[in-house]
Amino acid sequence: MMNKINIASICPATEALGPGLRGAVWVKGCPFNCPGCIAPDWIPFQKALLMRPDEVVDELFSSDKIDGITFSGGEPMLQAEGLARVAQLARQRKEVNFICFTGYRYEDLINKPPSAGVTEFLHYIDVLIEGPYISKLNNGIGLRGSSNQRIIHISPRLSDYDFENCLRRAELHIRDGEILVVGIPSKNIESSMNLLTKSLY
Repeated sequence: MMNKINIASICPATEALGPGLRGAVWVKGCPFNCPGCIAPDWIPFQKALLMRPDEVVDELFSSDKIDGITFSGGEPMLQAEGLARVAQLARQRKEVNFICFTGYRYEDLINKPPSAGVTEFLHYIDVLIEGPYISKLNNGIGLRGSSNQRIIHISPRLSDYDFENCLRRAELHIRDGEILVVGIPSKNIESSMNLLTKSLY
């Protein structure tokens, strides 16, 4: 598994996880287990879909119009080495920007990296959305789950985008008979999607 990433899902084209048309990668496994997590199925450290970095990039660029890539999970920083390689290969194809969600604080990533490759991965990331999700602080605003999470601009690439006050969007993607919720839904939308999911099954 050293050369492979444990992938929960990939979406080659979304407008719900940052500016422009984006590819999105979710990894499997997270140590935080935040109550109310939108992706509880991706918390357990279980084998999902093992993919090489070049395979991930090929799938992301099946839509060659993407402007950027968003990494989430699960916890991306526990698979930083493989994701850094994804970022490197993606930048060789196109000057895309990168957003990453993580439950770790930025200072901890710098001073106590939780896995190999974190420093290299941070080198590619333009915007880091960091900190654990706290359900009672979910104010329904911006591209973050709860207001305690910080939006850190590591590079100036996306400095003109208002991450803190942008309207949240959520998309439903149906692929191979499964429903993938992409984005950060409001609580009203989340309730509606739960009902829709129940009705579809």
